Amino acid sequence: MMEKNYATMTEHELREEIARLKEKARKAEQLGIVNEYAVYERKALMAAAYLVDLDTIVPGEMYKIDSSPGEYFMVERLKGRFAWGYRLGGDRYEEALPVSILAPIKAGK
Repeated sequence: MMEKNYATMTEHELREEIARLKEKARKAEQLGIVNEYAVYERKALMAAAYLVDLDTIVPGEMYKIDSSPGEYFMVERLKGRFAWGYRLGGDRYEEALPVSILAPIKAGK
């Protein structure tokens, strides 16, 4: 069976894929297969990025990083499903994060 591209999946298909990947990650974690766990977690994050409305990620704004409490990310630009920018308080080296791990700082957004 050919794997479907995330960009062509419906919201329902994406949610099912995320659940399937998270279950595979959980099983890999239970078996102690760390690298396999990391691959499934990253795939789930990428699938989740296709559920994000890109209009909600605004270049020039700061966002919380979901997976890293207390860390913030300044978005400089978007390319595909990645936000490019830098972490606050870091060495200011540019990096790309999947939009699915960014959360607004301001309440009510």
